[in-house]
Amino acid sequence: MEVPLADDDSRSGLRYTDPALLGWLDDLHAGLDPALRQAFEAPGQQGMPAIQVGRSEGRLLSLLTRLIGATKAVEVGTLAGFSAIHIARGLAPGGHLWSIEYDPHHAEVARANIAAAGLSDRVTVLVGAGQDVLPTLAGPVDLVFIDADKEGYDAYGRWAAANLRPGGLLLADNANYFGKLLDPERAGAAAVRRLHEEARDAFDTVCVPTPDGLLLGIRR
Repeated sequence: MEVPLADDDSRSGLRYTDPALLGWLDDLHAGLDPALRQAFEAPGQQGMPAIQVGRSEGRLLSLLTRLIGATKAVEVGTLAGFSAIHIARGLAPGGHLWSIEYDPHHAEVARANIAAAGLSDRVTVLVGAGQDVLPTLAGPVDLVFIDADKEGYDAYGRWAAANLRPGGLLLADNANYFGKLLDPERAGAAAVRRLHEEARDAFDTVCVPTPDGLLLGIRR
């Protein structure tokens, strides 16, 4: 039977996404050089949770950073530095990324991976809780990427709204909250829902159907 070119499933990203196809696309468009591979594989080798963004999501972060000509970026949730390397590579000349990581061991691993990528002069890894560290950073900034504790997503979004320049970019991974976004019993889901709702009021927004959703907003 001939497969329809478009239907409700394909439009919502539920069709044509088998692992072999996704792997081929990752290899073609989001290949890993040695520095990226080291950061991508570090969680499994360093006793860390393997919760970094995927290869294509990382590549998208880099391209979006380049697209807006970002010189000042903030990341909440460093893990092993995979996304930080992508963002830093997308920065305009003279640009800088401040990346916040709660776990000191994760921060140590990330700094080593960032150094291996030759980006130590472009990335500062700050250790502490996002809600404690963000107030120490001064806006305006060009880009904010959120990929940390979900219970803090609404607070991180408010900081982004207050500190992004007009035209600046908000990005938040796990915007679908692992498929449980509408679960009324989960505090993390409630915080991510508030991020969605409050971002819509301050940004022009869309939620891109990546594996767990990527909220994208342009500051008005």
